[in-house]
Amino acid sequence: MKLFELTLPPWYSNVVVRHIAFGILIGFTLSVTSTSVSSYWRSRRRQSLSQEQHQFRPIELRSDEVVHGVTGLIGNTPLVRIDSLSDALGVEILGKAEFLNPGGSVKDRVALRIIEEAERQGLLHPHTGSRIFEGTVGSTGISIATIAKARQVTLVLVREPIIMPDDVAREKVNALQALGADVQRVRPASIVDKKQVRTRIVNIARRAAIEFGRSDIVKGSEDAHTSHELHTGTVDDPLDEDLLNKPRGFFADQFENRSNFEAHYGGTGPEIWRQTNSRVNAFVSGAGTGGTIAGIGQFLKSMNEEVQVVLADPEGSGLYNKVKHGVMYDRREAEGTKRRHQVDTVVEGIGINRMTNNIDLAIPIIDDAFRITDVEAVAMSRYLVQNDGLFLGSSSACNLVACIKFVKKRGWRDGQTLVTILCDSGNRHYSKCRNDEYLRKANIPVDRSIIDNLIAQPGSGA
Repeated sequence: MKLFELTLPPWYSNVVVRHIAFGILIGFTLSVTSTSVSSYWRSRRRQSLSQEQHQFRPIELRSDEVVHGVTGLIGNTPLVRIDSLSDALGVEILGKAEFLNPGGSVKDRVALRIIEEAERQGLLHPHTGSRIFEGTVGSTGISIATIAKARQVTLVLVREPIIMPDDVAREKVNALQALGADVQRVRPASIVDKKQVRTRIVNIARRAAIEFGRSDIVKGSEDAHTSHELHTGTVDDPLDEDLLNKPRGFFADQFENRSNFEAHYGGTGPEIWRQTNSRVNAFVSGAGTGGTIAGIGQFLKSMNEEVQVVLADPEGSGLYNKVKHGVMYDRREAEGTKRRHQVDTVVEGIGINRMTNNIDLAIPIIDDAFRITDVEAVAMSRYLVQNDGLFLGSSSACNLVACIKFVKKRGWRDGQTLVTILCDSGNRHYSKCRNDEYLRKANIPVDRSIIDNLIAQPGSGA
């Protein structure tokens, strides 16, 4: 007895069976083929993405893009690979080419942000004969002067009295005077003399701003260094035409002004993150006001908390000791124990021996610090010209020496990416860092082999 019996319908034939079989075979073949093709293209896509992660994208500009005036040229600077150091160390050392800004330095970003914020707050008005005052060793003043002149055709016409030490490289003074700045030079003492730093430079500029527009400047501005906010003027009643037409004295206050930090947190940091395709292992920078290392460092750590932020500190500055030992001052930096004053050093623009609002923002996120000597900075400036054709200033040289020391300390050699700031070009350093006679009198040898030895020594930065 048959329990089960399959009965085919009468229309069913061998032809139908063959057609069904062929259909199944064709469908299976198409399925396998499409899966294979899909897998192939996914593999190619992963390979392409992997290659892109190791290729640094250039700045992307439309061929028909026109920027508005000189301020439109500020920022979006390229990252340049330092080939000699990268190849020798087995890592990627990338420099943010801030010397390509129209004012010639990283300070263009800060000056633009400070002036825009002052305009927004009503502290500067167009075509009133107002003046911006600042205490500076040159680069910030040049940037302020450049942007202030450009503002004649937009928002504000200002004159820029600049109070600066009288031992600054002559090239910077010439640039300021060419831009129409009123330069008042004062004789500085050592950087370790806090009273000198605060009163002879910064407070002179602050008091000058107060005196220039005394009736309109906020009372108590002598205490401006205690706050991140702008305490350099009052916000005028927009309906009071008499006040709006009066010349104002505005103290830019780069050391305490939070616009310094914001210019880098909202600008330079995001640019670096984009240009490296989010692939940054360390950021290395010096600190003068603290805005650059604080702004960029905080942004990069907000994107990846594993990013290392490293300080490059020149001789005579107390920041190295602040990071390493928690104190800004060290007995080794005492007056009379150094071979010469820090203000006579070849390194300009970085290093300080007091806390500022912007440095306050930097200290918590700095992971390591290195002391860079004048000898090392001079050697690096020559090494870069010889090996890379890069003619850079002393602070840029300091940053790159610190990159080597950090790589050596960490034992990195597997393509890790370090980004640093190329602050300005060597064109502003002919009379000091690039002047062999000046260096001879200062007993600073010029020896490129110092960098070769630093690269060759294992653990030389420990």
